Amino acid sequence: MSSAAGVGSLSEPQVLAHTKRRLFPDGTDDGDDPAQRGYAVADTQFSQAEWLPGQPIAPEIRDRLAPFNHVRIGGGYPDLIGVRDLDSDLLAVDRLGDEPPLIAIEAKGYASGGVDTQRGIVQAYDRLNEANAAYLAAPVDAISETDRTLATELNVGVLGVDSAGEVAVLEAPRVVGNRTTTEATALRFQASAQGVADTSFGLNHPKNYLGYPLAHYADGDTADLLSKYKVVGAVTDARRGAAFLGLIEDDVTVELTALGEEVVRFAKSRYGSAEAALAEFENWYRSRKRFVDLAPEWGQLARRVVFDYRATELLVRELQHMYADGIAEPSLVDLVTYLHELHPSFTVELFVRGDDGVRSRVLTEDGDLRRSELEDGSVYHSPTVFQLKAMLYHTGILTDRGTEPHRLDPTEDVWALREPV
Repeated sequence: MSSAAGVGSLSEPQVLAHTKRRLFPDGTDDGDDPAQRGYAVADTQFSQAEWLPGQPIAPEIRDRLAPFNHVRIGGGYPDLIGVRDLDSDLLAVDRLGDEPPLIAIEAKGYASGGVDTQRGIVQAYDRLNEANAAYLAAPVDAISETDRTLATELNVGVLGVDSAGEVAVLEAPRVVGNRTTTEATALRFQASAQGVADTSFGLNHPKNYLGYPLAHYADGDTADLLSKYKVVGAVTDARRGAAFLGLIEDDVTVELTALGEEVVRFAKSRYGSAEAALAEFENWYRSRKRFVDLAPEWGQLARRVVFDYRATELLVRELQHMYADGIAEPSLVDLVTYLHELHPSFTVELFVRGDDGVRSRVLTEDGDLRRSELEDGSVYHSPTVFQLKAMLYHTGILTDRGTEPHRLDPTEDVWALREPV
């Protein structure tokens, strides 16, 4: 990412790429803690081949800035938006509340000989309507004392970038509390344990996840109990999926959440103990029958758990609206197109992969969808179109199972409610 040219050659994409590396390290930098990476997206304007006519964006710059999304925060679209617990030198206070802050960055670089730093400060200030912290990032030699004074008055942080890619904190902002919109929620969703960007449901049957809190609660080794009662052999995937669904908190040690405790209460009320409940799982071993029909009470419990997953409620609500509009059996392409009109950022984060240049193919510079690209199954997140959809099928919410992306025909893949109202 370093450039041999002087500071005066730093373009906006270069400034932004260096800034993202500093605020949202990707795990390749020495000393980075993977648990602290958070999640961030650059605006779709940076996904294009050229920044300005005749000024290409180098592939390594685009790789650093990916994934891309067009997220409206405040009165516009920040150059970079993300969620992460930042280093102490980047903020005037460590944090506000239990969640990591939502951070917006406006970058400015040299264009036609100058850097419009004051406009960047005002744009960053506008983002504070919804973000918890906002920054101007610009070439360090273009930032004046007047800029720093204005930024301090407006509670905007200032980051100075030099030609070697080093980022200096010139002004640290205070973290502020703000309302959360659907657009901001999309980023918080991806940064959480339930986001589909860097993790997934490794398994596609809800019983595998219901069994994990039971085995954790029961006397004995969790993995041994899951194997003994033929619940699931892929213990790591079951543990990750249980965290994904909010049944456990998986940090250094595993702890049951309130939802996980409710699964244990359900089991004990019907079988007397967690171990006796686990024994019931042997009866479902390798069954392909819809879970809510195979084991109705357990299926209804799984339905409650899956519905508690943030994306499920949105999907069910909008599928019901589509049904009311006469679209009874929408294809995956129909669904994503429909959802994007109403919840653009959330739709992209939930369905569209952020790696291998996929979003550059799917999204235009202005964040609009290229429908033809949605007809390629490989652009979709597997945990959504395969695992989550399979669980929505097993719990009686959807009519059809999920399909792996490499076998998926999005124009024929049906997303329909089993029981529309």
